[in-house]
Amino acid sequence: MDLDWLKDFLALAEQKTFSRAAEARSVTQPAFSRRIRALEDWVGTPLFLRGAQGATLTPAGLHFQPAAQDLLRSLERARREAQGVGAQDTATLSIAATHALSFTFFPGWVRQVMQSRMLGTLNLVSDSMEACEQIMLSGEVHFLFCHFHADAPTRFDPDRFESVRVGHDLLVPLCAPAPGGAGTWSLPGSPDDPIPYLAYSQASGLGRILASCRTGASLHLATRFTSHLAATLTTMAREGHGVAWLPQTVAAEDQARGQLVRAGPDACDVPIEIRLFRSPECRNHAADALWAYLRDT
Repeated sequence: MDLDWLKDFLALAEQKTFSRAAEARSVTQPAFSRRIRALEDWVGTPLFLRGAQGATLTPAGLHFQPAAQDLLRSLERARREAQGVGAQDTATLSIAATHALSFTFFPGWVRQVMQSRMLGTLNLVSDSMEACEQIMLSGEVHFLFCHFHADAPTRFDPDRFESVRVGHDLLVPLCAPAPGGAGTWSLPGSPDDPIPYLAYSQASGLGRILASCRTGASLHLATRFTSHLAATLTTMAREGHGVAWLPQTVAAEDQARGQLVRAGPDACDVPIEIRLFRSPECRNHAADALWAYLRDT
């Protein structure tokens, strides 16, 4: 049996006339009619009643119609899945990374790893932590780079998602300097004069970490601005809009130039890890080889 026969059958069942169905299938009407007859011969019984008004399904045709639809859907799904497996078996590595790490940590990490091994073609997806988690959970990428703290929740079950630490970072409260060089604001602030706070939005993984690890009872902050982008908060802090807890991987150059200075003591800092999570579903030879290398180094 030819699969085109099933497509012809469904087209005729929908269009009701041989001429319209043949046009929809981009074949001549005589050729279309021969293929419908060939399908009926294969099934062993007429599937259509031919008449002046067109073609209608026989009881056998009505019984056969859902089976034909299911078969074509199953074959199409199997084709897509096979293509996906074939794509995963290439040398391409798909990696998701939060915005903060994709601009700062990731390029240096790639350069360091490539001193020891070839990575092949890399596809980097940069987004918020919330979006990266969804991409990872959907099995669309092999790995995810993100900031991590043991006390902050993620959506990755540790029994399913392996991870390795690939670096360290530090969240530091920073603000623009006053004319004398000290910070424009100094933590902890006071109830009568709270410090303007540049906060991470709910989509940010750094926001989750701060919410879990920094107790606000002794700090007096008034939120003035929110964003899931550390780069945006860095700019807002540099321009004097308030205090933001920024990763040193992002703010190091501004600190070195004196454009950002500390707004609080070391006790206000939050040490964090940079972790690479591995997808349990999206796998290929290149991903397995990279994981083995990282796990052993």
